[in-house]
This record gives sequence, C-alpha cells and structure tokens, in this order.
Amino acid sequence: MPHARDVPVPGSVDATAPVRGAALLKRVLSTVVLLPIFVGIVMLGPVWVFGATVVLVSGVAQWEFTGMFERAGVRTLRWLGLVGGMAVTASFALPVSELVAFTTMLLVVLLAALWRPRGARLAWEPAAVTLFGICYVNWLLGYGFWLRDLPGGADWVLLLVWVTWLGETAAYVVGSTLGRTRLAPVISPRKTVEGAAAQLVVSVLAAAVAQVWFITQIGLGRAVVAGLFLGVVGQLGDLVESALKRSVGTKDTGWLLPGHGGLLDRLDSLLFNTPALFYYARFIAT
Repeated sequence: MPHARDVPVPGSVDATAPVRGAALLKRVLSTVVLLPIFVGIVMLGPVWVFGATVVLVSGVAQWEFTGMFERAGVRTLRWLGLVGGMAVTASFALPVSELVAFTTMLLVVLLAALWRPRGARLAWEPAAVTLFGICYVNWLLGYGFWLRDLPGGADWVLLLVWVTWLGETAAYVVGSTLGRTRLAPVISPRKTVEGAAAQLVVSVLAAAVAQVWFITQIGLGRAVVAGLFLGVVGQLGDLVESALKRSVGTKDTGWLLPGHGGLLDRLDSLLFNTPALFYYARFIAT
C-alpha cells in the first residue's frame, strides 16, 4: 500500500528483562480477569447477553481494524464498516440469512465507493479495505453464534476460549522467557519456535482437561485432536494479523487491553479458531 509506513517492530530478544516481565504480568492478569468473565457470560447469562457481547466485540474489533489502516494513511469507509460489520455478525443469530446481510453490505460499500469529494480521484482502496475488514472480523466472529447453537454449544464455546487463550498465554510466556529461534522473523520477529511448541502442547493439555471437566460429551481422543487443531489454526490466525499490522507499520491495533494492545490483538487466533472449531464439532466430533 503506497501510504503505509514501514515502521520496524522490535523483537522480544531486543527488549530488556524488566520490560518483558511487566508485559508478561499484564498479559497474564488480563487473561485471569477476562476468562472468568467470559465463562460467566456463556454459562450463567441468558443467550441474548452472549449474542450482544459477540456483536459488541465485533464492532470494537472492526473499529480497531479500520483505525489501524487510517493511522497509516490508508482511507477506509470507517463508519459504514462499523455499522455494516456489526449487522453481518448479528445476522448469524437472526432470521435473516447471513448471506443476505453480507450481500447487502457488499453492494452498499461498493456503491459508497462511487462517492468522492469534488476534485478528488475515484479510489477503490477504502471500499476494498472496509470489505476485507468485514470478512476478516465480522464474518468469522459470526460463527460464534453457530457454535453456540450446536448441541452442547455452551461447552464448545468454553472449549474454544479455554484452549485458545491458554495456548496463547503459554506461547507468550515461553517465547518471551526461553525463546531463541524465531518462527517467522519477517512477519513477526517476536514469535519463536519454542513459543509455538509450547502453544501446541498446552492447547492439547487444555483440551484434555476440558474433556474431563466440562465437555464430557466427546471422547478424550476427539478432545485432544480438537486441542491440536486449535493450536495449529490459532497460530496461523496470529500470523495473519501480525502480517496485517506489519504491512501498515504498527505494533498493536489499539490500547484497550493491558498487555495485549487492542481487542483485535486478543481475537487474532479466535478469528480463525471459531469457524474451525464449528466445522470440527459439526462434522467430525459428532
């Protein structure tokens, strides 16, 4: 993108120990606080609270996504992306088809791209970035509703968040303290092979614990496969978001969550893991 600034992002090996320790503490505390809140929403709250949370989270993440590009000088249709994206996410839980909602937003965004200030050139870049954000953030998060609607859906949602967040935390802890071999230095200098391995191991262990604890309707073998699957797919999602951030020269998508950056930074693995787990639960684990 011609307006993006290629600002170097420092790797963890260049950070001082006190800085790493402070960031690690913030990240762990954020997970400790957020995980029980999410468990309460899924298990104790009515379904509409879960739905409202998913739609609200998709809106915040979409706003951070377009803001990341705006700060790099890349124009977007930001408000249209916010409203349209939340509508697409909500459509997964509404009688209206999600395909109808997405097609409608596709046409609206394309038509909005035809408008331009007097004397300005006609640019399709804002529409392209906005539509990509709707697909990447809002469409993928919409699968959370379908996952919740499966038999034992609340347990599947808990498994999703439990495995993903514990795996990510393990990757960060091991990578920032013991990591030496960089996994993808061009995309994300801070990610290490050691951290990736730790994420896989902890994801499998977390899924095994979950099978004994709350998702007993599937066997241990299928739970372990789910943990391994999420551990791999989640890291791919993490790398995709890292590549997006690096393309516009930013380290974080926002500053909402201490130790994590923006909400979108916390969702990067979940964006890939949510549809992946839905299809696994729907067609393989049943």
